[in-house]
Amino acid sequence: MHTKVTASYFTPQAWVGGEAGSQWAYNVRLDVASDGLWQAITPNASAEGATQLHGPVLPGVVNAHSHAFQRAIAGLTERSAGNGAGKDDDFWSWRERMYRAALRITPAQLEAIATQLYAELLQGGYTHVCEFHYLHNDTDGKPYSNPLEMALALVRAAQNTGIGLTLVPTLYMHSGFGVQTAAGTNPQNLREEQRRFAGTPNTVLRMAEAMNALALPNVNAGLALHSLRAVDPAALKEASIEALRKGWPIHIHIAEQVQEVQDCLAHHGQRPVEWLLNHAAVNAQWNLVHATHANAQELQGVQAAGASIVLCPSTEANLGDGVFDLPTHLQLQGRWSIGSDSHVTRDLSEELRLLEYSQRFARRQRNVAAAASSVHGVNGVGSTAAVLLQSAVQGGSAAAGIAANGLQAGQRADFCVLGANAPALAGIPSNHLLDAWVFSSPSAGVAATYVAGREVPRKQGEWQHGFVSAMRDLWG
Repeated sequence: MHTKVTASYFTPQAWVGGEAGSQWAYNVRLDVASDGLWQAITPNASAEGATQLHGPVLPGVVNAHSHAFQRAIAGLTERSAGNGAGKDDDFWSWRERMYRAALRITPAQLEAIATQLYAELLQGGYTHVCEFHYLHNDTDGKPYSNPLEMALALVRAAQNTGIGLTLVPTLYMHSGFGVQTAAGTNPQNLREEQRRFAGTPNTVLRMAEAMNALALPNVNAGLALHSLRAVDPAALKEASIEALRKGWPIHIHIAEQVQEVQDCLAHHGQRPVEWLLNHAAVNAQWNLVHATHANAQELQGVQAAGASIVLCPSTEANLGDGVFDLPTHLQLQGRWSIGSDSHVTRDLSEELRLLEYSQRFARRQRNVAAAASSVHGVNGVGSTAAVLLQSAVQGGSAAAGIAANGLQAGQRADFCVLGANAPALAGIPSNHLLDAWVFSSPSAGVAATYVAGREVPRKQGEWQHGFVSAMRDLWG
């Protein structure tokens, strides 16, 4: 039970609500309890005794899928691997370049790169990040003396910047479908460039337990299964059953690539999402990352199970993955969250904009999300931006396994303040500000970000210096 209000804020305008629906409210008082949760959200209130916020307030959003170390290759993979023949450059050739960073990065470099990244995410509208973490071992592939060596680098980065963190240690056991894994970590089942990823159900479960046992503020842990090609059925069952029992969020890459679907059909006789639904106890704890090539029947199964899709529009575009069937998922009232994955962009509004624009490209229609959704936006009028933001907030709370479902009592007091004088918002009627934030580019910048009721620091100069130093060490 909340004992007292420890902070109060007042804003002329805030996007208020949660699962039952959200809308703009005006002259809003935001009261934070001692546990960092919202005590009360009061529209049409007095500003007396409250800290004034000078701009519209949006709820914080969980970035539901991150590989922090890949921030080190943003901008470094945009040259053809096929001597000018673009057809030879795809996800699989990109992966080879990604491995170069994965094989070289040290704990100190990871901390510096993640610190820069997390600061950028906070300025981009995110207040929490789910770290899909599989860099477990030393550069030679041998375990660190402390199994949490690399994980703790990410924790320090999160604590330095103030972002919330859900670490999902990732099970990665073999290099492809049909590679049998013996008991224990068997490096022969992985390619040499995958040696840092090796683990067992026991090792990743113990990592998550150890992380949760630290009981750090705004830090928790769950479980990730890298993919069906990297985790055999027995190991998937063993690890996921334990995570389900503990109530942890479970994440898995799935159906991202056409080749992955074809390989799964050849090996299992079923498509990836189809196989998962038929062979795992999929429920609301599960988060299916990408699911780009899931069909309508599979999406119906995902919705019936209560699971969520994690969409990463900028990475899916950058890697040439394809376009997710968002209209069908919305019509089914399916849940989804947003992630920036490889971090070619770190801005929430840009991810949401690209998600909608990819649908418009593919279907030659406008306001696709609003037309497909049962969500009513601002003042009962279908707003694409409202559908996108509300879905991202709700799905992100589930992906992280935390109470972060918008500006409503009992949820974590995460929010951001938009720049009131941003050109993107200039002259826009107040009930269209959300639409302008998503679709008037460049979007209004985030003037301030708060996690658990506290404003996070901005030390870009200091953190960028460490980032640049780490990048020079990595790439010369």
